[in-house]
Amino acid sequence: MAITKMRFSQFTAFEELDFIASPGINVLVGANGTGKTHLMKVAYAACDISKTKADFAEKLIRVFMPSFQHLGRLVRRPQTSSHDLIECHVGVFRDDTLSIHTYFHNLVMRSGGVPVAKAKEWCEHPAESVYIPVKEMLANAPGFRSLYAQREIHFEEIYADILDRAYLPLLRDPMDRDYSLLADLQQIIGGEVTTEGEEFFLSSEQGNLEFMLLAEGMRKLGLLWRLIRNGTMSKGSILFWDEPETNLNPKLFGPLVEILLELQRMGVQVFIATHDYVILKELDLRMNSQDRIAFHSLYHHQENGQIALHTTEAYLDIHPNAIAQAFDSLYDREVERSLRGEE
Repeated sequence: MAITKMRFSQFTAFEELDFIASPGINVLVGANGTGKTHLMKVAYAACDISKTKADFAEKLIRVFMPSFQHLGRLVRRPQTSSHDLIECHVGVFRDDTLSIHTYFHNLVMRSGGVPVAKAKEWCEHPAESVYIPVKEMLANAPGFRSLYAQREIHFEEIYADILDRAYLPLLRDPMDRDYSLLADLQQIIGGEVTTEGEEFFLSSEQGNLEFMLLAEGMRKLGLLWRLIRNGTMSKGSILFWDEPETNLNPKLFGPLVEILLELQRMGVQVFIATHDYVILKELDLRMNSQDRIAFHSLYHHQENGQIALHTTEAYLDIHPNAIAQAFDSLYDREVERSLRGEE
């Protein structure tokens, strides 16, 4: 069951925002500080608690890690100092039949007693989800989960969650469609991802190479292989990936985008946040008429400075497109230099 929309009021960067999601791939673009990661974290938190049945407000604390674990610090802060109560609302909808909402104000501290509406119905329909953060975790996996479980360490829970999913045993017999995806990934990374104890290895004909010695970009692709192979990413699941281009050679952006498109074709809903022009263009050039892709541009409104949203299904209609503007500027400067006869 796919996420269909989200609604925010006075939450972190958002004063008021309604987000309509595509059931396929959702590409979030925008300058730093426009809320791309925050939007994905909220959606992921809602999906995750549908399986764990944890408290939604508490999961938001664990995912965002506000100082002192005070939930009220997630309320959007006014431009001027104010001691007035400011109420925040967060709502996530799936297939327009299910929704979960929470309300809290800026002075609330812990999550206890914070109202969460429709949580029971939400958890009766669990959604498999995975959030891949910018920082790769598999190389640092040994000992992390036990440390996280016993100590209050300042790591967002997405890091512990991704390890929980990566450690899941492999399926005995993957679906037929998964095999082509797995084969493509194996060719790129040069083997399969295995575990010994809590350590991850790239296993090939040459032996086992520990993940700490593997290039970080390859580790991310290895994680993708693992999540497909153990069934975490399959039809009906939801993938959130923050800046998939990080530490990945641009030559691999095309194959990565092809894998994301294929995941969408097999029924995985995908959310990615990116700052990379090549990622956008690869999606534009590789998508076909049946692919369901929405580009969501988050930006500061010129009149009031608030975060606004423009959604389109066509790459050329992305507006504003800060990524393309930056590359256009580079091209113009290159042409100008050439016209001056400089090398």
